[in-house]
Amino acid sequence: MSSPLHTERALEDAIESHLLEHGGYEKEDPSEYDRELALFPRTVIRFIQSSQPDEWNRLVGFFGEDTEKEVIKRLVQVLQRDGMLRVLRKGFDLYNVPIKMAFFKPASGLNPETKARYEQNILTVTRQVHYSTRNENSLDMVVSVNGLPVATVELKNHFTGQTVENAKRQYKHDRDPNELIFQFKKRTLVHFAVDPDEVYMTTRLNGSQTRFLPFNQGFNDGAGNPPDDETGFRTSYLWRDIWQRDSWLDILHRFLHLQVEEKVVGGETTRKETMIFPRFHQLDAVRKIETDVLQNGPGHNYLIQHSAGSGKSNSIAWLAHRLSSLHDQHNKAIFHSVIVITDRIVLDRQLQDTIYQFEHVQGVVRPIKDNSRQLAQALNNGARIIITTLQKFGYILDQVGNLSGKNFALIVDEAHSSQTGKAADDIKQVLAAPTLEEAEKLQAQIDAAVDESEEEILKELSKRGHQRNLSYFAFTATPKHKTIEMFGRKDENGEYQPFHLYSMRQAIEEGFILDVLKHYVTYKTYYKLAKAIEDDPLVDERSAKRSIARFVSLHPHNLAQKTEVMIEHFRRVTRHKIGGKAKAMVVTSSRLHALRYKQAFDMYIREKGYKDIQTLVAFSGTVIDEGQEYTESQLNGFGEKELPDKFDTDEYQVLIVADKYQTGFDQPLLHTMFVDKKLSGIQAVQTLSRLNRTYPGKEDTFVLDFINAPEDIKQAFLPYYGQTELEQETDLNLLSDLKNKMDDFQIYWQSEIDAFCQVFFRPKAKQQKSDIGRLHQYVDPAVDRFKAKTKEEREEFRSTLAAYIRAYSFITQIAPFQSVPLHKLYAYGQLLLRKLPTRGLKQINLDDDVALEYYRLQETSNGNISLMGEEPVKLKGITDAGTGIVREEKQVYLSSILDMLNKRFGTDFKGADKLFFDQIEQDILEEEQIVQSARNNTMDNFKYVFDEVFLEKVIERMGQNDQMFAMVMDNLDFQNAVKTWIMKSVFEKVNENNKMHGE
Repeated sequence: MSSPLHTERALEDAIESHLLEHGGYEKEDPSEYDRELALFPRTVIRFIQSSQPDEWNRLVGFFGEDTEKEVIKRLVQVLQRDGMLRVLRKGFDLYNVPIKMAFFKPASGLNPETKARYEQNILTVTRQVHYSTRNENSLDMVVSVNGLPVATVELKNHFTGQTVENAKRQYKHDRDPNELIFQFKKRTLVHFAVDPDEVYMTTRLNGSQTRFLPFNQGFNDGAGNPPDDETGFRTSYLWRDIWQRDSWLDILHRFLHLQVEEKVVGGETTRKETMIFPRFHQLDAVRKIETDVLQNGPGHNYLIQHSAGSGKSNSIAWLAHRLSSLHDQHNKAIFHSVIVITDRIVLDRQLQDTIYQFEHVQGVVRPIKDNSRQLAQALNNGARIIITTLQKFGYILDQVGNLSGKNFALIVDEAHSSQTGKAADDIKQVLAAPTLEEAEKLQAQIDAAVDESEEEILKELSKRGHQRNLSYFAFTATPKHKTIEMFGRKDENGEYQPFHLYSMRQAIEEGFILDVLKHYVTYKTYYKLAKAIEDDPLVDERSAKRSIARFVSLHPHNLAQKTEVMIEHFRRVTRHKIGGKAKAMVVTSSRLHALRYKQAFDMYIREKGYKDIQTLVAFSGTVIDEGQEYTESQLNGFGEKELPDKFDTDEYQVLIVADKYQTGFDQPLLHTMFVDKKLSGIQAVQTLSRLNRTYPGKEDTFVLDFINAPEDIKQAFLPYYGQTELEQETDLNLLSDLKNKMDDFQIYWQSEIDAFCQVFFRPKAKQQKSDIGRLHQYVDPAVDRFKAKTKEEREEFRSTLAAYIRAYSFITQIAPFQSVPLHKLYAYGQLLLRKLPTRGLKQINLDDDVALEYYRLQETSNGNISLMGEEPVKLKGITDAGTGIVREEKQVYLSSILDMLNKRFGTDFKGADKLFFDQIEQDILEEEQIVQSARNNTMDNFKYVFDEVFLEKVIERMGQNDQMFAMVMDNLDFQNAVKTWIMKSVFEKVNENNKMHGE
């Protein structure tokens, strides 16, 4: 009997039915699953007996009636030792009898015997598997090979009000990673969260820290999946194509691999293991290329346009391995050698490790590190995979051309070297340029020469014409027009297109990279917005006003002024990002600029006495400035090769670059870029893309551009993105308008926001594990009210809230707000938006406590947060109700505070200014909490409650005395002096009043 169409079971039915009828699967009874062993013992034994009868009979000779028990016992031992993937590929030994646990298709020579063994693999699908020895939790589906569980599946259906996000949440919070079936490497290799629209997967369950990756096809160059008219399920490709018998065995055989990274930190080596399962676009690209080569043979070109964040290193490794073992219908190898051209040092080792896992044979990959003779020997000897650099490209083409009768596959990774050919010859001239203006002009010529050198491949190939024995596979995120023309393929409209595309837009929407244009600000906009803040009552305009003069007079080559803007922005905004780990890059116009900026930064930091920012500089060769020679190593105090690792530590925060690290530099903690160089075309995309790497807690990026126009940057990105919008102006009134509009919906209550913020902004030392639950408690009522609204109201509120959060986040990158209500709504609104029910688009999971804690850490480290106040300490019990409010003024006391401030801080406040303090003191005395606290506590305990109320009252009076307000908010010493003075006055007045009334 089929399940009702609106339930999860209906989706299970559809998947199971297809796998059984068309996918080459058998149905496994869930009762056959052994919870203690985490496998299906009967199927394991059936597979071994039917596929390896000789080996089985030998084991029976050893063990007799105990053979099945001994086989399972040994299998479990080896699974615990070697892991599931290795056992599937290599099997295990028992009393020196080799037992295979899977048979895969060989790359060549599929004879009747190997074909028969391959056909004996038993693929099964099992529904509602009760997997635990501790409870009755069940998995929707388990996919197994020969009795070994290799994948788990959780299914959700929109018609039941649940989506793929609920499936991900279930894995994170309801699936214990210590259960044997989920243990990393030892049993299942991948876990799928599926609904009718989207698929996500992970290879490691780790509680709330589990990271799911999208496994979607992409739609209209973005995220998601296209409609499927045949089945109605956008995700049907998963069970129709990916899990199909041949496809699934191929993935287990030649895609899945264990990536091991070792890193030396503080003299200790740390080891990180990651099970790599291909993302959809990687699998799709490699298989489509393989199919095309098999159909059309060698001598064709392939352009693979895959964005940053696409995992190109793995894609290249998979493709190199597939091409090296590809055979035609006559069982003849199609390529004599596969040559990988790359400047990525890590690719050497990665290729060797990956391919060894596939074949368990060493020496397949031959890196060429010495000279052209070594390269010639490798080509002549038929090394299967050769890795070399771009500099040897011309030589390779000459050699390949001479080896007639042999076919070669040439895989070219994006060129990351910054200097080749003519550019290197001009370095001395540039470095000796006498002025910044001349240095900038000469550097522009060098950049043009470097750009030309990157076209060396195109020129070399064009010069030689079409070579029938050479297939060219180009991986690039940013192909030039000429590259697309030479290697692209014409579509039905006659326009050249890449053979395979994974766009920047899709990478951004899927969360693999960040959108670096989201918070892109030109100097002109930065200045204009800062100027506009002067007249806005919601913000502390004084902090911005102090810098207006320097903005107005900023000169293109006034490095000192720009240095002040950059350092102060970094200290006020950037350093609070990514949980206090964020770093910045300064992109300069020439090597001489880089040197001068390094000197200007260090001098400003020294003069200000800042201890939280240190700089590094990167440029080539030797810079000659006023007769003195400077090198990168000399200025930094260590060798050039050490810079990436040094910059990765907490010791350094800002990297100033001229001609290095603008491409191919992977530092995910980079958050902010200050651009003081003319950028255009691909150079603009590659430079700004240094910021796009993701990192836990990295929510956004920021670019402050002193030179370029927004339209130029937009045009540079368009060919690789799709629709690109750059923010140019933001109306500061927008925030108030959006807030008022949201208030009218009455979805959130101010009391809930206040209670939320009391917990959210609690100092780190006082945070508790129970805080996360309390945050949900204050957000959930708003979610319930949201659900009760009409569809139109829900969509309008959602879009308004999203617009408010974007606008607030953007504006606070420019200037700090001193509006407590707006900041509270921003903090609360961020989490409310994440928890609102999905409308078919990707929903960010609020239950991800790790992401929530990063966000909270970032907000509590921000300078604005001091406005929220700290949680009050426990007070002594109140013994009397007490309602008396003291209204007597101490004129002498107030005048003396002005004297103290003027003397200590060099201010010139007059008698009339005392009204500001008078009103604040009066406001504080009207707070019942203050009166009771002053009565029942010592001065030391009283200050904790007073600190919380003091800033609140100052902000409420912000518009009555701009000069005084600015001094209190901008100068911490001044603020502390005023706070201490008024606190003593309030404490004395309350207690004097008690004495007068005999209390």
